[in-house]
Amino acid sequence: MRFIFTFSLYFLFQFSWSQANLNPTEISYKEALVQSKKENKPVFIMLYATWCPHCNTMKATVFSDPKVKLFMNTNYISIWKDIEKEEGKQIKEQYNTNGLPTFLFIDDNETLLYSIKGEMKTETFMNEATNALNPKLQLPYLEKQFLNDPSNVTTCLAYIQTLRKGADRTELSKPTHLYLETQTDQQLLSETNWRVISNGVTDIQSREFQYVLNHKKEFEKITSPQRVDAKITNIVSELLQPYTINLDSIAYFQKRAIAKTIQLQKIDSLIFSYDLLIAERTKNWGLYQKTTLEGTEKYVWNTASKLVEIIQIYQTEIKDITALKKAIEWGKRAIELNNSAEANLVLARLYVKIKDKKSAQLYAKNALAITKEMGWNTKDADTLLKQLNTK
Repeated sequence: MRFIFTFSLYFLFQFSWSQANLNPTEISYKEALVQSKKENKPVFIMLYATWCPHCNTMKATVFSDPKVKLFMNTNYISIWKDIEKEEGKQIKEQYNTNGLPTFLFIDDNETLLYSIKGEMKTETFMNEATNALNPKLQLPYLEKQFLNDPSNVTTCLAYIQTLRKGADRTELSKPTHLYLETQTDQQLLSETNWRVISNGVTDIQSREFQYVLNHKKEFEKITSPQRVDAKITNIVSELLQPYTINLDSIAYFQKRAIAKTIQLQKIDSLIFSYDLLIAERTKNWGLYQKTTLEGTEKYVWNTASKLVEIIQIYQTEIKDITALKKAIEWGKRAIELNNSAEANLVLARLYVKIKDKKSAQLYAKNALAITKEMGWNTKDADTLLKQLNTK
């Protein structure tokens, strides 16, 4: 009996060990689908990139946990695919995913059951992976329940809140507007409908979002000023950000015109930041100069770090003497707000550009004094002072 018991424990240990050490990159996507059908288990796919720090953290923490390995290999056919390799690219396109890491849970017919994305803790991942096994929490069931009665806010919220865990926000637009079409303008002004709008409205020109803008104070009473402001800010970011990433300045300025119809100081400030980003990333220094001359004192006058960022660009890229003198004013303002070595050093270099050696030496000495006081490396300030003293 003792031998049988010992052998059973050994076998159980060996089984658990082998299950927890299955390599999820060994089989192809098609092979995983075949295995899924054979074993009656859904497929779990992790989409990653070798350069993605969040992906690497998930591998090193969550997926190195024996409990997670055992759970996933007991309940799923698990595969990991690099989006920069052929299979990974195809899966990414097939399921229209963006963001890394992305986790897809599919059946053997390639139906998406559940999806999540981003770095998360082990407990959160395990909860989500458990939810993905529950048919009543899966996307096909939630979608069907919602489509049975598109006017039902409960099923609408259940569907879009699960959908948003892994989908791009633009994919939430269709079910969101299908529900909101059943609501009158007056009905939009409710706590539940605010939740639908907040979660799923992505079109800045939509009836629902325009209604929020026109009834901002009323929505603030229903939820909070901070949440309404966050929604407005997010929808502008979602409108403009893709074009700064893709360096599509023509489309950017077309969408920018739409964003400018929101006449709020906070939004104007946000647009100013995106204007600078598109100008910097496209190396359109004429646009950068024009934008900063028009908006720096209006939007970032009280933000030392942003002022320093701008004068750094002026120091390396802008040649116009009048504009450089304006940048010197911004540098002095940055020092008023935060007398940093960095601000003093950049200001000294700006003075070099306009051939004011005396002022350049003054601010270079300030930078040197601050770096010495902080115990930092004084190389940059020393080098600049040496150059100034030999001219």
